[in-house]
Amino acid sequence: MGKREIVTIFRTRLTECLATRGMNQSALARAAGVDRSTLSQLLAEDNVRMPRADTVAALAEVLQVSTDWLLGLSSDSRYGAEILRQSLEVAPHEPSPADANLARWYQEAAGLKIRYVPANLPDIFKTEAVLRHEFDAVVERPVDRALEETRQQLSFGRTTENDMEICLSSQAIQDFCSGHSLWRGLSRAVRDAQRRQIVDVVEELYPSLRLYLFDGLRRYAAPYTLFGNRRAVLYVGQMFFAFNTREYVTILIRHFDDLIRNSVVNAHEAADYLRDLEVS
Repeated sequence: MGKREIVTIFRTRLTECLATRGMNQSALARAAGVDRSTLSQLLAEDNVRMPRADTVAALAEVLQVSTDWLLGLSSDSRYGAEILRQSLEVAPHEPSPADANLARWYQEAAGLKIRYVPANLPDIFKTEAVLRHEFDAVVERPVDRALEETRQQLSFGRTTENDMEICLSSQAIQDFCSGHSLWRGLSRAVRDAQRRQIVDVVEELYPSLRLYLFDGLRRYAAPYTLFGNRRAVLYVGQMFFAFNTREYVTILIRHFDDLIRNSVVNAHEAADYLRDLEVS
């Protein structure tokens, strides 16, 4: 953004603030400790001079807006502390038949693109046998609730207007097929049935559902879900951290874009790749 554009946005937003707060230039200049002639010059239509940083800060404090917003560097006018307070929602997993938070977020995102980095295998693909292996001993998320959440995600994916992208590390699917780590003790037959289930769902829902595999040695991603550009939800065990402001969501959108750009298996290749994987 060029200097002239910043000056124009600053003048427009400063004028808007004066109007909405019913203030005149004299009152604002007095409250901010800014010379009245300086403020008049900044608000003049022919002004091309950038405001000084201390002037912007003083005006922003009086008007109760952020300096970034005044300068056109942010779309959110709130102070940083207020943005964080209102934008961060801490939501525990609820002991309900299906997690109420997830159900609400998916419902609110109808028609938007869902972008998803799973903790291990994507829930939308999981068979009942795999869910029982994973959650039989988990009090906070019993198997019945996990099954219901999986059905909800699959139903969401089958709705024609919805769009879903999933990024998963290639190592995660390879570990599953080999029965390593979390999947130790899960029979080969169950793991093979799960692999075939993933192939079936990917083929059924492509291209509205697109699965990308990235190299976990070159890229790292914690589990999170993007609900359009409205909300980003990080999963940290028995708790969700949901961010609701555009700036924070955009950071994770860019991270997801980077995972896709660096994928080693693209969406149109995923079904064939999974079909050819050996389960040992």
